[in-house]
Amino acid sequence: MASSKTGSRKPAVRKPATRKTLPPKSATKARLTEGKTAPQTAPLQQEKEGLPMSDGSAKTVSPPQALAAGQEPSPVVVPATAVVKEPALNKRELIDEAVLRSGVKKKDAKPVVEALLAILGETVAAGRDLNLKPFGKLHLNRSDVRSNGTVHVCRLRQPLERPSIDQESAGERDISSLDPLAQSQT
Repeated sequence: MASSKTGSRKPAVRKPATRKTLPPKSATKARLTEGKTAPQTAPLQQEKEGLPMSDGSAKTVSPPQALAAGQEPSPVVVPATAVVKEPALNKRELIDEAVLRSGVKKKDAKPVVEALLAILGETVAAGRDLNLKPFGKLHLNRSDVRSNGTVHVCRLRQPLERPSIDQESAGERDISSLDPLAQSQT
């Protein structure tokens, strides 16, 4: 007893689109546009076109001006700051840096660095988070298997720089030397 209601629906009636008209300009806007004789160009545009600067400083910004009827706004070019990114750290550079910081021979440091990288790779592949004190905490959000490898999306939180352990222990030594109980009895 299934009945279909395909024929009982009425097509939707669309209302004709009406455009809203803008209200006439207020008297204050009309006075601003009448008093304006020539459009002012932005300081960056003046420099770009080779025009002399009026006051000598590029940081001065004038308030926005109303445009005359039919006048198109001129685009303002904002210079973008370039982000300088260092090249990626490769295994050879990592080994060289470990040799410099630790003072061990390169032939001794290379197998240790390679073993450490293998352990880190296996840990991330297993889906475990990393919590390594000077490096920071690495949290894996998700992993996607692709045709050319696995893509791991993660978040790394690194601690703020603090004074080194040597500086802290030197401060503790100074405090302990001032303590009268730390002095030997005579």
